[in-house]
Amino acid sequence: MDLKEKLVSSFMAFEDGLDLDHPVHEERSNAIKNFETKGFPTKKDEAWKYTSLKGLQKIDFSIFPKQETTLEYKDVKKYFLHDIDTYKIVFVDGVYSSYLSETTHDGVDVCLMSSAFSKPMFQQVIEVYFNKAASKDESLTSLNTAFSKEGAYIYIPKNKMPKKPIQILHLATGNEAALMLQPRNLIVAEDNAEVQIIERHQSLTGNEVFTNSVTEIFAGKDAIVDYYKVQNDAPTASLVDNTYISQKDKSVVRVHTFSLGGKLIRNNLNFYQNGERIDSTLKGITILGDKQHVDHHTLVHHAQPNCESHQDYKGIFGDSSTGVFNGKIIVDKIAQKTDAFQQNNNILLSDRSTINSKPQLEIFADDVKCSHGCTIGQLDEEALFYLRSRGIPKKEAKALMMYAFANNVLESVRIPELKARINKIIAEKLGVRMGFDL
Repeated sequence: MDLKEKLVSSFMAFEDGLDLDHPVHEERSNAIKNFETKGFPTKKDEAWKYTSLKGLQKIDFSIFPKQETTLEYKDVKKYFLHDIDTYKIVFVDGVYSSYLSETTHDGVDVCLMSSAFSKPMFQQVIEVYFNKAASKDESLTSLNTAFSKEGAYIYIPKNKMPKKPIQILHLATGNEAALMLQPRNLIVAEDNAEVQIIERHQSLTGNEVFTNSVTEIFAGKDAIVDYYKVQNDAPTASLVDNTYISQKDKSVVRVHTFSLGGKLIRNNLNFYQNGERIDSTLKGITILGDKQHVDHHTLVHHAQPNCESHQDYKGIFGDSSTGVFNGKIIVDKIAQKTDAFQQNNNILLSDRSTINSKPQLEIFADDVKCSHGCTIGQLDEEALFYLRSRGIPKKEAKALMMYAFANNVLESVRIPELKARINKIIAEKLGVRMGFDL
């Protein structure tokens, strides 16, 4: 039985533990039918031309964890941003850990999707927002919708802001020889609300983990959402991260993606601007080695006038690693005065490393300011020689140049402690040991 067949057959067992009269049941049923029809994407699909999931489909993943595991905080502390006080929503092998978490209902809701699905007090929000931004056609998103049960539920009412940032942490213990996880996150920031969120997926052993994640983010009028994705996982961990963002007038949403480790990472980041004077920011840093593979697919759909979007992705690729960047900007005919910027810069450190970059602009308006650019190259030998002539060793000189290359992405990180942590991780990736936990 291949992975697709196993997932489809497991859906019936998954349904047995759910309320079949719940409004979400129909969404799940339609979603599994779409996945059964389409299956996993292949390299024949244009959007997956450079990324193959064939190897993952040969692995015998457990769909549901066979046992619950309790972890001690001291054993996983280094994976938290523990320098500051935060709310925490922690999952261990896909199961909520109350011991490691700190949730709240004090003016805002920072809790679980399982609670939101089951408790009447959350039903109105679920009916209005759940599965409304996510694609109903994309097969892996449909697969996640079909098995949607657990994940982070964050609801920020009008004019509210949580007292502290929120961390979402997914831990895989390795108790299963191979485990598939499908977290579903729903984040809603109503009009004039503000929230900062940090998400991380982390394997604790060398066992295979395949995470198929979906996050929906809704930003109301004048809302501000900062979302940080820290992807620094084990060499046996694979992640498909689907994020769908719907923005209303004058909202600001900024997503920073730090892809610094893992076997295979595919980030599908989709912004839909459904109002005027919206600001969307997409920034990313990728640093890879060995045979690691990262694929960034971004979409910004400008559907209304007077909006902005800014994309800036930096990649550093060593050994036999592979990078993909496909950035699409769509400007509808009505979306006059759009200002859309996209830039993708890459450094190849090895003759065996590769990057496939494809910026795309589809512009149907005539009064816009749109630009895109892509560079692929190696470190500047003259600059390297200059640094070495000033007494800086070659290794440190290269690291300094690469750090400077990526630094402008870090400048826009608005949580100082997170910026310091990412700085340290990057230093480690570049071979400069500074004596800290990663």
